[in-house]
Amino acid sequence: MTVVFSVKWQKEVFQAVEIDTSQPPLVFKCQLYALTGVPPERQKIMVKGGLLKDDADWATLGIKEGQKLMMMGTADEIVKAPEKGPVFMEDLPEEEQVVAVMPAPECSYGHSAGLYNLGNTCYMNSTLQCLHSVPELKSALLSYTNSGRNTELDQYSHLLTVATRDLFSELDKNVKPVAPLQFLSILRKKYPQFAQQHNGSYMQQDAEECWTQLMYTLSQSLRSTDSDSSEALTAVKTLFGIGFVNRVFCAESGEESFENESVYALKCHISQEINHLHEGLKCVLNRSICSLLLEKRDKSKGEDIEGNMQHSFFNKVDYPLELDVYDFCSDELRQKLQAPRQALRELEDVKLGIKVENNKKENKVDAPKLKEGSSNEIGEPSGVIERGKVQLTGIYDLVAVLTHKGRSADSGHYVAWVKQDTGASFKPTSSLFWHIYLPFFNLIIHGETRTGKWILFDDDNPSTQREEDITKLSGGGDWHMAYICMYKARVV
Repeated sequence: MTVVFSVKWQKEVFQAVEIDTSQPPLVFKCQLYALTGVPPERQKIMVKGGLLKDDADWATLGIKEGQKLMMMGTADEIVKAPEKGPVFMEDLPEEEQVVAVMPAPECSYGHSAGLYNLGNTCYMNSTLQCLHSVPELKSALLSYTNSGRNTELDQYSHLLTVATRDLFSELDKNVKPVAPLQFLSILRKKYPQFAQQHNGSYMQQDAEECWTQLMYTLSQSLRSTDSDSSEALTAVKTLFGIGFVNRVFCAESGEESFENESVYALKCHISQEINHLHEGLKCVLNRSICSLLLEKRDKSKGEDIEGNMQHSFFNKVDYPLELDVYDFCSDELRQKLQAPRQALRELEDVKLGIKVENNKKENKVDAPKLKEGSSNEIGEPSGVIERGKVQLTGIYDLVAVLTHKGRSADSGHYVAWVKQDTGASFKPTSSLFWHIYLPFFNLIIHGETRTGKWILFDDDNPSTQREEDITKLSGGGDWHMAYICMYKARVV
């Protein structure tokens, strides 16, 4: 049965509202919601005996044809049209486009802010941008407190570490460029060579020298005492340390000796005969004392060293996006790398949809296990073949390139090309950072990597780049050429 009546709500009266008395009052309230915008739970409808309930019986309410009902209640807020329409990424300013392709700062990946050039400080800016892209280093800095100075650390080293920490935090929080005034001031007090002036202006400096000095300072300040060892462990050594064994052999007596060494950089030799990073690294690792003495003798005869230095800046040396250091390892270390490398190949086959045959009895290699602090032979830092469940494979991916454009390291212009991770969670691992620079090209390596975009940090002007542009930085002309390359370990 259908009944027609009117409903008064506030100053409005809705005429000829139909009620199907065979349906519960909740259906009627939904009709009123469509008319007034007042949700059913807020409606208060006055009928005989009080308020209309959702499950009431119409027959007992005495509703008559043409009767006027009164309703009270507040309507939902009307959705307003947006003041601004949608803005597409390509329509954004360039600096906002950079932010759009990067993850949130709390993910501890990448950064968007540039650094102002404070007068020939591009060498410092490019160094900082590369190091700032290492999340583990930022985590170690965040744990360093203002009162965390140890007794062996001088005041300026402590202040430089604090300034680095604060600057990295500021880069994570800002979109607009940051002025590294405090960091630069302390850097020049700690290392006066960066305060050299010519005709009243600060001189351009070598980015590799800035990198080396900053790394040394952080290696001294970011220390934690291991209860199981008298040796102080550092975050910098864990991340950037490259351990190898030096073999000294005397051809006359047949005697030989071995010495373990840990460095933060590998240098890639560059000459007319070297045209690839792999060749340059192998040349440095296989150098003999005789060749070193011969070089010193040639230099003592008045060889034009500066001319050769400048010439090396124009030699084209290609470098890969994926670096495999397996050939640099000893036989013992290669054996230890076999299991994780096989696991990596199987993982990549699965991603490509290739079926993996699991032969449990044949060709089985035990997973490598090394105790913390043990020697690893050439090419690997101490104690990083396995840490927990993470294993290194000897394969590394390029994540940052510091380039130089100019005739010598103390002139021209430096910029940083940094890969921005866009994946999910990051697995913290031990890292190898190989530092490669000219005239010996510098190489650096560290944790797990994923595909991502590249950002060119040209002081205060960051811009997005294509990956194919990164491979064009190998030199051979007046364009930017790789001076320091940073590679990140691919782990399983």
